[in-house]
Amino acid sequence: MAARYDNRRRKLKTGEYQKENGDYLFRWTTRDGKRHTVGATTLEELRCKEEEIARDKADGIKESAKNILLNDIFSLWKATKRGLKANTYQSYVWCYEQYVWEDPVGQTPIQALKRSDLKRFYNRLYEDRHLKIGTIDNVHTVLHQVIQIAVDDDYIRRNISDNLLKELKQSHNIGEKHKRALTVPEQNLFLDFLKQEKNQYNHWYNIFAVMLGTGMRVGECTGLRWEDINLEKGIITVSHTLVYFDHNDKLDAKGKKCYFSINTPKTKAGSRQIPMQDYVKEAFIRERKYQEYNGIACKQEVDGYTDFIFINRFGNCQHQGTLNKALRRIIRDCNDLQLEKDGKNAVLLPNFSCHSLRHTFVTRLIEAGVAVPVTQQLAGHSSSDVTLDIYTTVTNEFMEREFDGFQVKMKHQDEEWRRRMMERKQDDRENEIQALDGKNNDTE
Repeated sequence: MAARYDNRRRKLKTGEYQKENGDYLFRWTTRDGKRHTVGATTLEELRCKEEEIARDKADGIKESAKNILLNDIFSLWKATKRGLKANTYQSYVWCYEQYVWEDPVGQTPIQALKRSDLKRFYNRLYEDRHLKIGTIDNVHTVLHQVIQIAVDDDYIRRNISDNLLKELKQSHNIGEKHKRALTVPEQNLFLDFLKQEKNQYNHWYNIFAVMLGTGMRVGECTGLRWEDINLEKGIITVSHTLVYFDHNDKLDAKGKKCYFSINTPKTKAGSRQIPMQDYVKEAFIRERKYQEYNGIACKQEVDGYTDFIFINRFGNCQHQGTLNKALRRIIRDCNDLQLEKDGKNAVLLPNFSCHSLRHTFVTRLIEAGVAVPVTQQLAGHSSSDVTLDIYTTVTNEFMEREFDGFQVKMKHQDEEWRRRMMERKQDDRENEIQALDGKNNDTE
């Protein structure tokens, strides 16, 4: 075959052509027998594209991915993803469909998607849509899994979302907020406020006392049945969790989108037995008496489970949304009462959620000197790293408080020492004066 040249007398390689208008083309055939063409305005640009095509060919990247959208890969992930809890899977699906599906990112061909596109997408979520970093974290989790499928199936070479959320946090100076546990005075104030007989929130005492005294996750606590507790031996058996679906497309048997389901605990370590503290046992007994007095009985059955302990006045299960709303009202009214009573010196409740009660339980165990393995088992942590992270934070805070107290004590001791030295110097001066006066009298 005779050599071909462009209009600048440069020799063209096999597959390279120059059009009459001066633009360049490169044509090649893939293993499936299909012919493909790519164009460029300069020979240098064309050969850069040829190098990329050669790398894709060497790495086995599919040419057919050119028209595959990110949303198409998500549909593949959605159809094949296994190993997630039902509520976690539904949450991921909802996050993607809510924030990615209609966005230009979701409608971009997977091979054309760049890391900068994802950065701009995350910035829009944070700056324009004002999403919390936790929500963006969920979006990133599912997005990373979707893109990884494209990598595994040879549509693209690498996962362009690696470490992208970390970069977002750094660029916006967003630090990981430590979940704040209630202090002992705050914990006591919370329970004492709820326990008051004439308090409109009195009926909430039982479930929150159990959560605070056991460290159970919300679904573990709301899923408790009377057969799961042994009041005589003081043991709670955690073997399942109650999940509430409130953002999915599936309907339950009655055609409702929002419904309960029973799952295994979040982790294997979640199946455990927890000893009851005295006030926890008292809370269970109070709850039974409250329901008997008001004629309340469980009327709900979830996946064959019934006779739930914590139910509303209609006999239906409680769920996290209702409990957190109740907490916000309790915090508001408790603090109002405290301010009326003690003014600026009042102990006030911080804004906290149900999960903060779990964190408070773990904190109390650590402060009491309970060993890390025991704390891990009682909390149902899958890894000691989770427990140690809390342990390190709590002990550092405790050390800071102790050191602050030490500094105050040392300051008082120093002031006391200085006062005594001044008194001693004053006594010495008075003794010297008396001795001098006596000597003068003898001389006279």
